[in-house]
Amino acid sequence: MARETGTATAPLLVLVKVAAILSCFTVEDPEPTLQQIIRSTGLPASTCQRLVQNMVREGFLDRDGDRYRVGIQLVRWATPGTIGLDIVRTVRPILQALRDETGESACLYIRDGAHRTVVAVAETRHVVMRPFHVGQVMPIHAGAPGKVFLAFDPGARSALDGAELTKFTATTPDSWDELDRQIDVARSQGYFAAFGERNADVGSISAPVYDYSDEFAAVLGVGFPLQRVSEADVERLGPAVARAALEASLAMGYSPATGAPGTGFAAQAAVGMKADTKKGTRARRARVPFLAGEGDAP
Repeated sequence: MARETGTATAPLLVLVKVAAILSCFTVEDPEPTLQQIIRSTGLPASTCQRLVQNMVREGFLDRDGDRYRVGIQLVRWATPGTIGLDIVRTVRPILQALRDETGESACLYIRDGAHRTVVAVAETRHVVMRPFHVGQVMPIHAGAPGKVFLAFDPGARSALDGAELTKFTATTPDSWDELDRQIDVARSQGYFAAFGERNADVGSISAPVYDYSDEFAAVLGVGFPLQRVSEADVERLGPAVARAALEASLAMGYSPATGAPGTGFAAQAAVGMKADTKKGTRARRARVPFLAGEGDAP
């Protein structure tokens, strides 16, 4: 595609033009002709034709006769974001319920390479709190959510290969042996709890979330200041997190009967979940023992 230079404060002119062309495709008119695109954008005919041809070549658009539509490649690029929005929309009420039940901030994370990103938050109502915000990025080797990614996300461990295991606190795992031991514990238990790994005064408890294809989708958990929550509270908070993660997975279409191979999560769900269909609701109780790991900040 043709390149045009820009400044740090102004968008590239070619991107402005591409955005104008893409804006011509709507639900009401998904297949405009080139002449319609030229009229809608107000671009010179030669410029518009050149850009449209380049966009077809790069997969932004597809052509059928004299009409164009959004390209399959562009749809593929957009799919991860759409899935993320679906997860956030589905899980948000569960995060809020977990926050209300535990009193602590509840977060949903997705992975990007060797990092995890907060995509949804239900903040605690306590005055003393550790702030979390959507878009917050953290490493996956430190903290309970990261251990869950490494244990259940097939691509997480390889994404961390070659990365430096930065030691944020005295309890941050900085050796592969230690990290792999924690991963094994998270995998065998189906959850992880940690205290003071990324920030010395913050802890977290996390569990995996699966989707309709019984594949790993995200991590759900609670984060808290250590002045209010200690390892002794894991027995109280752990089952709540496990229950919420299962609730989120079921909401995403996960099937406990089918399960996620090799995770042990389905077995926990099948053994620990009791359904109560009164008034169309289901009360799920996960009877899962929890292990307090060695440190975390969510």
